[in-house]
Amino acid sequence: MITALALVRSSSRCYDMIRTASRQLHQQFSHRRLTPPCSLMTSQCIAHRNPPIRNKFQRFSMAAKSRLEEESAAKELEKLAAVDPSSSSSLGSKRVSASLASFDADASSTTATTFESNPIPDFSYSTAAWSSKTTKDLLVAYTAFGLCRVPFFVRRAEPLLGYTRKVLGDTLTDKLMEQTLFGHFCAGTDETSIQPVIYKLEQAGIGSILDFAAEDDGSGQQQQSNNSASSHDNAKSHSQQQSLEHNNDITMSTQSTVNSVAGMTPKVRVYDYESEQKCDAHLDNFLKCIRDVASLQKDGYAAIKVTALGNPKLLERMSRAIVEAQNLFRKFDENGDGTISHEEFTTGFHLFFRNDETKLRELLEKLDHDQHDSSGSVSDSHKKNSIDYIAWSMLLEPRDLPQLTASCIEVGPLALATPTDEEVELMERMLERAYTLAEEAARVGTRLLIDAEQARFQPAIDNLVWTLQRKFNATSVSEFPVIYNTYQCYLKDALPRLQTDVERSERYGYHFGAKLVRGAYMESERVLAETLNYLSPIHDTIEETHASYNGAVEFLLKHAKTTDKQVELMVASHNQQSVEKAIAAMNEIGIDRKGPTISFAQLYGMMDHLTYNLGLLEYRAYKYLPYGPVKLVMPYLIRRANENSSIAGASTLELDMIRAELKRRWFG
Repeated sequence: MITALALVRSSSRCYDMIRTASRQLHQQFSHRRLTPPCSLMTSQCIAHRNPPIRNKFQRFSMAAKSRLEEESAAKELEKLAAVDPSSSSSLGSKRVSASLASFDADASSTTATTFESNPIPDFSYSTAAWSSKTTKDLLVAYTAFGLCRVPFFVRRAEPLLGYTRKVLGDTLTDKLMEQTLFGHFCAGTDETSIQPVIYKLEQAGIGSILDFAAEDDGSGQQQQSNNSASSHDNAKSHSQQQSLEHNNDITMSTQSTVNSVAGMTPKVRVYDYESEQKCDAHLDNFLKCIRDVASLQKDGYAAIKVTALGNPKLLERMSRAIVEAQNLFRKFDENGDGTISHEEFTTGFHLFFRNDETKLRELLEKLDHDQHDSSGSVSDSHKKNSIDYIAWSMLLEPRDLPQLTASCIEVGPLALATPTDEEVELMERMLERAYTLAEEAARVGTRLLIDAEQARFQPAIDNLVWTLQRKFNATSVSEFPVIYNTYQCYLKDALPRLQTDVERSERYGYHFGAKLVRGAYMESERVLAETLNYLSPIHDTIEETHASYNGAVEFLLKHAKTTDKQVELMVASHNQQSVEKAIAAMNEIGIDRKGPTISFAQLYGMMDHLTYNLGLLEYRAYKYLPYGPVKLVMPYLIRRANENSSIAGASTLELDMIRAELKRRWFG
């Protein structure tokens, strides 16, 4: 009887919760002149129009239903006890036990379902995206997306902007940009101006990824030197393309990297002190960005570009050296099984280098040491007394090559790619800047997203990321991955490269962080491939890119479920189907949306109906917030508009939704 009365009191508390929810609904909708809710039916109708309240109402309703069922059982027990007190003890206890068992089973089932079955957001609910925006915001967005649909404007944006600056001056031009493209796609000019944006996103359950968006592709610096080398590049491109395709077991950088950096040994000084000063200034900006993230939000992200930390020409040279070191591995691997035995290494060393037994022994000892995993044992997937590509890649870094190539029998591609003393010194400075950023990120608890860039830079960027991950993501010093690498899944080698990097993290004992994107340089990569007459590194069809992206998400989710290390991935996608597939994979594998394993991100000013609806259902949703001085950030926006076809494609959908919202506001 006491148990039954307790259940009744519990049911009463549930009704109080419903009444409280109704009062909250009244407060939140009073400004819309709605009739105050006087029944559960009224509350349900109102809640249907507002997802946050709708979710709370559904939880209250489920609780009320369970409690009402218990109350009914309690009343039945009271009646039985009044009719036959002698039997009430045994029968009542059985009924109460059965009721409680049923309730516990339902509760257990609900808990399991909550963990495994993450809800699919209703992405057609556009009100979630527009409710926080003023009509002026919508008009600015409509103008920005309208401009992105004009091919002439997109293609000629850079010269048009330059002409506008000549006529109007920088001040007026910047004001104009702030009211159009910059104002819509960027969060602000500095850390102060972006704070209202961050706060507004937080109110919608959305985090922020801060990105100081100054970037340099080195195009101006390269123009003259590239012209003189173009014929040499073309002559080499086909043979190097063939060599890259030879061994599928080795995860190589994209074919475009080899060709674009081939034959670019500098004949004159190309590294000036001004560019080093700019890199130091970028370092200060990135440090401030990392600290701002830590002060503004918990578990936040900051994004950096390696081209802002080092001269782009230097990154190209580093990439060429890395690719040639990879090619050397393939030459040593005589039987093509993806590993080099001690015998194969010795044979290859004597074939390409002067006899130096001391140097040979040193290299073999170092390779054997790196072949062992973090526990000191040899990886099960590789043979003892052999060297695989992972160990090789962690050993032969660009700065190590001068010592090796000094003993080359003849000057070949590897010797030509070997950095000069000046370049080694500049590499060390760039690495020091990256270390400074990583140390600060680890100190304040901010995750550092290292962006992918053009393929001619990517091998050097990857090499830098491995070095940082091995130190700052180590399980011995961190509980989560501080350093994330970015994978552009429109590249044919993206998935195998990702798999190799995951294996590397397991062997060397560090947490793994990855941001998955489709890619932002598709057009320029294809043009470069066509110009230099080699196969494009980009997937041939959009379906192949989709399969690559979705496969990478599923691979990382499955690995996260089985490894003892922390694996985190960011699904940075504007593709609704990919987001839905990721959620389906989470449900199948058993990944909780509130856990750290997976997060979702979209660019600021784009695909708000994805981000806001994810935020409403408590997914880890983020907006990528570029910011910085207008003059520095506009090249980023122009490059985005030119390179990223998703902007042009998305503009149609965005314009339709904005038009519908404006029509609703103006005409009801």
